[in-house]
Amino acid sequence: MEQLRQISLAAVNIDGVLLNDTFSPVIHRFVTSRGGRYDAEVEWEIFSQPQLIAAKALGVAAGLDGSPEDVLTAYFEEREAYLAEHPLRLLDGAADLLRRLRGLGLRTVCYGGLDKSHFDRHLGELAHLFDGPGYVCTNDFRPGLHEITTEFFGLRHDQALFIDDVARVAEAAKELGVPFIGHPSDFAHGFQGELMRRVGVRHLVGSLDEIDEPLLRTLDAEAAAGRVRSG
Repeated sequence: MEQLRQISLAAVNIDGVLLNDTFSPVIHRFVTSRGGRYDAEVEWEIFSQPQLIAAKALGVAAGLDGSPEDVLTAYFEEREAYLAEHPLRLLDGAADLLRRLRGLGLRTVCYGGLDKSHFDRHLGELAHLFDGPGYVCTNDFRPGLHEITTEFFGLRHDQALFIDDVARVAEAAKELGVPFIGHPSDFAHGFQGELMRRVGVRHLVGSLDEIDEPLLRTLDAEAAAGRVRSG
């Protein structure tokens, strides 16, 4: 398989891309069960933010007076209860996607807002398919595209492809000129697909199998031609 010419790194989000989305349902229930209104703006303020910033927005949406720390504690308690009934699982096509990326000559790294133990527990069996640190926790510098690309791998923005389920990350990618593929959650009450279209994401997929060689070569050609930021 001929290697890509421009892109040399693929950074793949953990929750919502490699693992099933367990954040949207819990956040939705957290807000609506307390009488709050859940809409696209709520998701925009919460998703892919540092935990305490997200917790502050979550508390406002849910109408709570507690501190962000208290809201965060309550949220994770509810998430644990949700996971007991809806366990985390590897999404269909995840391992094949990683092998496909590597087959095109890309280094791969996983990233997300939870600490590395989350990666080790749920993706440890695939650790051999990742490079560098394997996993980067971005909670302290979200969304983390610039840091992962330049600081962890020493690359230019147009040499790294990010695959994520959140529109805020897509917006940052567009601003930086980072190649991006959106994989929004299929959660019935979610707005990430709508928000990604609003941001102007051109490459949206509904399954990991859609991130095939032709799509990856298209992104590579766009990056080489300096067309990542366009339209």
